[in-house]
Order: sequence, then C-alpha cells, then structure tokens
Amino acid sequence: MAFTLYNAPQSTCSQRVRYLLHAKGLAFAEHRLDLFRGDQLKPDYLAINPNGVVPALVHDGRTVIDSAVIMEYLEDILPDVAPSRPAEPHEAARMRAMIRFIDEIPTPAIRVPSYNLAFLPHFRSMSEEEFQALADSKPLRREFLLKMGRTGFPKEEMDEALGRLRRAVLRMADWLEENGGPWLMGESLTQADIAVMPVIVRMADINLDTAWDDRPEIGRWLERIRASAPFAATYYHGSLLTEKYPHLAAQRAGTAGDETRRSA
Repeated sequence: MAFTLYNAPQSTCSQRVRYLLHAKGLAFAEHRLDLFRGDQLKPDYLAINPNGVVPALVHDGRTVIDSAVIMEYLEDILPDVAPSRPAEPHEAARMRAMIRFIDEIPTPAIRVPSYNLAFLPHFRSMSEEEFQALADSKPLRREFLLKMGRTGFPKEEMDEALGRLRRAVLRMADWLEENGGPWLMGESLTQADIAVMPVIVRMADINLDTAWDDRPEIGRWLERIRASAPFAATYYHGSLLTEKYPHLAAQRAGTAGDETRRSA
C-alpha cells in the first residue's frame, strides 16, 4: 500500500494523522506544506483538497481528507494493526461522541490563542489589501481570519476560547475518572486520545498548561502520551510553535524563570 501525506508540521490536525500513521507502523511519503507561503492554496494542492486545508492522505492514488475522517479510514483498512477504535459497537459510538466534543470545543478554540500569540506578527506585517486577499483565498478559514483582523482577536474572544479549553480539560478529567485511566476510555489508547493530543500539547507549548493545575491527571496523561512510541516521530523538530517562533520560546523561558524565582 502506498501512502502520501500532505500536511504541515505545526498543524494540529496534521499531528493527529501523523501519530496514527506511525502507531500503525505505516511508511508514508510526507509533503510538508508551508501554510504561510500559501502552499495549501496552490492549484496542485487544491486539486487534492479543494477545502485548502491540511491534512490530506493519498492512498494508492485515492484521496481522503479531514483528519477525523482519515483516522477512521486508517482504522477501517487496518483494524488489526495497533487498534485505535473499540471493536464493540457501543464503545465505538462512545469514542466517536468524545471526538465530536473534541472537534466542536477545544479544537477550534486552540486556534484563537495560537493565532494571537504566535501568528499575529505575520499578519500585522501585511497591508489591509494583502490581508483581505489572503482571507478571500481561504475556502474554509475566510470568516475566521476576517474576525481576527490584522490586530488579533479581542479580549472577549480570547477569554471565550480559554473558557472552552478549560471545559475540555475538565471533560477529559471526567473521562479519565469515569473510565479508570490511564487513557480516556480506560486501558487502551483510542482515537479520542489522539484527537485531543495536539490541543493539550499546544496548550503546554504556549504556556496555557495552568488550565490543569488543579487536575494533575491531565499532566500525567500528557506525560504518558509524550512517552508513547509514535510521539517523537510525530513531533519532529519544528512541530511545536516554540520551535518555529523564537518570541514564544523567549516568553516561555521568561515565565519559567519567574516561577523558579517565586519558588526559591
């Protein structure tokens, strides 16, 4: 079987798919798109994914798009290799309901602090005309960009996003408690864990991990998934925002220094 993944290193949706591909031990050709250069909006990629977003998986010449759909597809074709979906129908339905919550609440919410904290300098450097043209070129993200503008999302938007992320943390903690851990559905890692992984990793990376200061089980879950075999291959260098944007790394280092001085 021949697999080609079109994705971007820092894309949270791409990270989900990379993790599952590695978990299943699948060799794949990787095309890394530069989203700020607009690779995802070029005609050759739009012919693969007309939505102009990543990831897209090409398997034996046929394309599958949308990260959640790709994960389901990989499980459909390789159900016995590193299973990530419960075999029992009701449990599989429970997993899909978890992923629906993840895709409705924290996945879109993490974009707001990501854009404000990491990507905003790129947009501020544009003229109004350039920014409008960029927004108009995006099939799925036009309204999102226009809402942000060149000055970033306002405080109320940030507060709403942070509130959604906090709700997701609490829901995760509930799942871990209800199902006994160590994973969201109990003893086995499933696509629910993989789906929320990039959100929690991103939160930790951009200094939002205080959201689970009072829920240490989330920190333990994060340590466990970081230690899993597919993680290092998924998060190669450049996959974290602090690895691409020096100003974020400096902010994180400064915060860590402040915490050390307070505890001394």
